[in-house]
Amino acid sequence: MGSIPTATEFLKAGANAAHHFGFTHHDVIKDAVRNDPACKAFEGGRQEHNASAADRKLDSLHGMLTSGACAYFDSRFYTRNGPVLFYTTDSVPRTGESAVSLHIVNVQKSIAEAILIQTVRAFISDLGYDNHIVRVNSLGDQDSVARYTRELTSFMRKRIDELPVSARELMREHVFDALIHLIEKEHELADKSPNPMEYLSDQSRRHFREIVEYLDMSDTPYEIDPKLIGHHQCYSDTLFAIDLKNENAGPLPDSPLYIRGGRYDTFVSRMSKVRVPAAGAVIVLRDRRAPLRQPRMTNDSVSSIFMVQLGFAPKIKSLLIIEALRRAGISVHQDIVSDSLGAQLKKAEDGNIRYAIIIGQKEYVDNMVILRDLKARNQELVPIPSLVAQLKRMVR
Repeated sequence: MGSIPTATEFLKAGANAAHHFGFTHHDVIKDAVRNDPACKAFEGGRQEHNASAADRKLDSLHGMLTSGACAYFDSRFYTRNGPVLFYTTDSVPRTGESAVSLHIVNVQKSIAEAILIQTVRAFISDLGYDNHIVRVNSLGDQDSVARYTRELTSFMRKRIDELPVSARELMREHVFDALIHLIEKEHELADKSPNPMEYLSDQSRRHFREIVEYLDMSDTPYEIDPKLIGHHQCYSDTLFAIDLKNENAGPLPDSPLYIRGGRYDTFVSRMSKVRVPAAGAVIVLRDRRAPLRQPRMTNDSVSSIFMVQLGFAPKIKSLLIIEALRRAGISVHQDIVSDSLGAQLKKAEDGNIRYAIIIGQKEYVDNMVILRDLKARNQELVPIPSLVAQLKRMVR
């Protein structure tokens, strides 16, 4: 178990992990958008949002997901084609505690949640917190939520006499508010309430199953927690939390980190009237105020390696390879959310990258990768267990 980091150490570790897994600091993208002729010539019109201070109470993350969604629109990130992966270093409103938030926008597939979880786990491992567990749940899409809401409302009404007065009052706002209150109070009705995953649509079930497959493939300790619930006006599909454990695998009392994440498409649609896939995670360093001067958050690392993948299982394996390279001190470029082999190779060549690590379905099955020298125009098959050692020799 690591010692509690200073605020500056916390923010630097967060930035390092974010950069390695393909995130860019918000301010860097903002400057790029401001100076990009293509963004200036964007013909889609200005996209506005109506998020208010009251909305910051909805995301259970101190308003940090709300801030990320607002930043996407206020900084005109929507003028860029394709996915946007960005992070921010902030202070929590009211408490002033240090926080790092990660956001993936314009990625509908489950790889977005996988990248978020992998990045957060790398971040907290660097802080010395290797002993942790991921809790996951799914509310599903709008159809799923509607079915679940009807069943939960029926359940609550049949037991209205058993509900505390406070929960009855919250029922007038929304049944989710009452349920979240019961969960926080550890009321027995919270344990007896319907499981939201029993009402998932086929599409939402597939989405959640892929996230569970990622957790299994990456040997991530996890549990499915049907009581992990978010506000109905904010979350859709996946929610996750990461809890630190003590040496005996029990809950760590007075945990120094608060970690929550999930998909917040519903919130973005409500506050902007635009359908934009979005997922995010927030990591808060408790009881440590943010430094008056934020540490420098530019990515100065130079890499001669690009990770290229094609297919769901190869994407997950790529995440694990990227993590192995990170632990070995080898930086790597990647575009894990991309589904185009040609686009990834072009990005590598345009970036003057020397080596490409390529993994498709066949390589995944064989536990191999193609290691291609983009300058010499030759390639070889390399067993994944030998990859780190070989790359160390090549890029030394």
